[in-house]
Amino acid sequence: MIVTDKFGRPLQDLRISVTDRCNFRCTYCMPKEIFGRDYPFLPKNDLLSFEEIERLAKAFVQLGVKKIRLTGGEPLLRRNLPDLIGKLSVIDGLEDIGLTTNATLLEKMASDLKDAGLKRINVSLDALDNQLFQSINDSGINTEKVLRGIDKAVEIGLEVKVNMVVKKGMNEVEIVPMARFFKDKGVTLRYIEFMDVGKTNGWDFSKVITKKQIFNELSREFELEPIDPDYIGEVAKRYRYIGTDTEVGFITSVSESFCSTCTRARIAADGKLYTCLFASKGFDFKELLRSGVNDDEVIKQIIALWNNRTDRYSDERTEESAKNKDRIEMSYIGG
Repeated sequence: MIVTDKFGRPLQDLRISVTDRCNFRCTYCMPKEIFGRDYPFLPKNDLLSFEEIERLAKAFVQLGVKKIRLTGGEPLLRRNLPDLIGKLSVIDGLEDIGLTTNATLLEKMASDLKDAGLKRINVSLDALDNQLFQSINDSGINTEKVLRGIDKAVEIGLEVKVNMVVKKGMNEVEIVPMARFFKDKGVTLRYIEFMDVGKTNGWDFSKVITKKQIFNELSREFELEPIDPDYIGEVAKRYRYIGTDTEVGFITSVSESFCSTCTRARIAADGKLYTCLFASKGFDFKELLRSGVNDDEVIKQIIALWNNRTDRYSDERTEESAKNKDRIEMSYIGG
């Protein structure tokens, strides 16, 4: 069954946050002024169990979802995560399982994740310079630890992409060095415009460096050619370094919105379903699952929520609407 919303957008891609905890407190999604060492994260019982995640995933796959990505927080902090991946990997009709991570635990976990059925990794890395990297994420972790994790994932055959959030006044000096480094490795790098997610990251448009600006800077050193999207709903604007098979991409929620082709649903760490990254309210599937309903009722609820979806936040964003602070946090819902 294919489910569409009021604008004809199909439900194809599911993001599941398995924890709201992270070992970074980065300026983008978990600023240390808010998420300090004593911040009260969700109790274990408030998180969906692996069995509940599996049950929801099966329902979504019946409705057309082909891809699932596990997020956080930092998903590798969730105990026994390969067990969950193993449960999801055998769901009939599911074609792809990915994971977004800061890669600090990836070197030691990569093989177990792949053996369980993981296919691809998106690594969040906003700088190569170690001093800058540590100032962004408020940790003592060295960039070498992240890069070893990336190398391990590539070595064992996982597809790897690196995501860099670019924020004016923070890390724009790393735009070209990151491109050089990952081009030489043959790893796809994607630049993400600084977005007004959540209510704590201090967003304003003056801190945004747009895709056009980044592209122009890269073009001074590299020759790039555009690549057609692989599928409907692909959010990255893709390019290739001419003469290579290595790609670079741009995620442009601020300067070039992609609401019209959005096919994603998101399940937060506590089981609430959100149909937009910038939403403020979600539907509590944890409560529904624990009330004893059968799978047919779960599927009916998903259909009703998606059929009535009207989210077009990035299309409608204005300087004034972006000041609305009633939005879910990135650490809670994932990317």
